[in-house]
Amino acid sequence: MEKVINSYEGMFIVSLANGEEAAKVTVNKFTGLIASNAEVVQIDEWGKRRFAYPIEDMNEGYYTVVTFKSESAFPAELQRLMNIDESVLRAMVIRLEYEAVAKPAVEAPVAEEAVAEEVAPAAEEAAADAE
Repeated sequence: MEKVINSYEGMFIVSLANGEEAAKVTVNKFTGLIASNAEVVQIDEWGKRRFAYPIEDMNEGYYTVVTFKSESAFPAELQRLMNIDESVLRAMVIRLEYEAVAKPAVEAPVAEEAVAEEVAPAAEEAAADAE
């Protein structure tokens, strides 16, 4: 029987009660677990963020979003393990309806001078062709 590989996205919020270093240890624990059981497409660490409302009497948490591809049994086990861990305040794993691909890095804006240099020769050629 052929194994079905689906794309998933998992987001979890880690408590900052024991400090940001302890939160990063928990993040590394779960990202390592995902990497050992699935193909990681992208990991986005949003870092320390303020909540819209208090969760377990806390106002901030450490956010992480992981996009990965795996068999259908792994996300349920991942969700179960995140719910057991007391340092994880909230966790959600969803199946994506599209194929997960890594997002390209943000490119530096092109300088206006470089654009003007590229446009000027093209304008000169067009003027020469018109004559």
